Amino acid sequence: MKKDFNFPLFKTKVAGIRGEFNLEDPKSRKKYFEAKAGQEIKFIRNYLKRNTFVGILLGKKSAGKGTYSKLFKEAIGDKYIAHVSIGDAIRKAHHDLGTKAGKKELEKFLENRYRGFISIKQALDVISGRDTKTLLPTEIALALLEREIDQAQGKAVFIDGFPRNLDQIAFSLFLRSIMGYREDPDFLVFIDLPEQIIDERMKTRVICPNCQTPRNLKLLRTKRAGYDPSKKSFYLICDNESCKDSRMVTKEGDEFGIENIRERVNTDHSVMEKLLGIQGVPKVLLRNSIPVNKAKQYVDAYEITPAYGYRLNADKEVEMLESPWEIRVGKESFYSLLPAPVAVSFIKQVAEILKNQR
Repeated sequence: MKKDFNFPLFKTKVAGIRGEFNLEDPKSRKKYFEAKAGQEIKFIRNYLKRNTFVGILLGKKSAGKGTYSKLFKEAIGDKYIAHVSIGDAIRKAHHDLGTKAGKKELEKFLENRYRGFISIKQALDVISGRDTKTLLPTEIALALLEREIDQAQGKAVFIDGFPRNLDQIAFSLFLRSIMGYREDPDFLVFIDLPEQIIDERMKTRVICPNCQTPRNLKLLRTKRAGYDPSKKSFYLICDNESCKDSRMVTKEGDEFGIENIRERVNTDHSVMEKLLGIQGVPKVLLRNSIPVNKAKQYVDAYEITPAYGYRLNADKEVEMLESPWEIRVGKESFYSLLPAPVAVSFIKQVAEILKNQR
């Protein structure tokens, strides 16, 4: 596995804050954000009343780019910030091509904004899937990204999914100018976590075959679990009453873990490695893990990701066990952090960047 980038540790433990917050509950999480980063949240809100910014999210697949930007928006306010994904932009364009009005609007937009080496007609064929031989050019992807940003109505923007490869890095450096955010700050957001975390997440995620609800045997359990003596393994039972105690199952291919997406993960790592060396662009450095021997100094216990285990009691009933999720990386042990403390680090670092660029 690729070695992680070993970003600096960020302290979210604050003296004087007593008690615990339930970081899975939105109301409790709101109080948590105000307690841990209240001043920075207030500053960013005031800043965004008159300004915007462009943040480019960079991380390996399944690193949590969408999760952290969603929590950032939750803490600051949806009305100020948009999360724009290149994948969502392409899917929306594909959907719009299915209607007469949508196709007309998309064609008109591309006529005004697209500059590239294939015709608009061919580009639409690629988006719709009629042309399966031509890869979607970066110029088209950028135009669709610009379309989504236009529809964000002047909000600050987090861009997810670009650049996807080393060839697109040059475009990403000038993304602010391309999108028309000429005077607003831009910065790169790097998200690092041990590949062992991605691997374990993939291997233990399950889905209900009926309602398609996703869960994770180790990290996001349901209320009930069962035991299959023939396989000598535990399984989760879907919480949805209409599924009638449906047994949740592993998605095909997930048993291979991160190796199933190895090529993509390696490319993401290379893109991050390259952009970390770029000068002149502020950087936010987020890490999902903390060494076990430093956890008490830097974080509160409730900020550590819980891991679930299972055992049969004397009555052959399944008991659920909970403990901090500990990952072994080489000779060192790490705890995985819940998304909220990573979001606190995110908020504080962005506030610092915006203060320095005023």
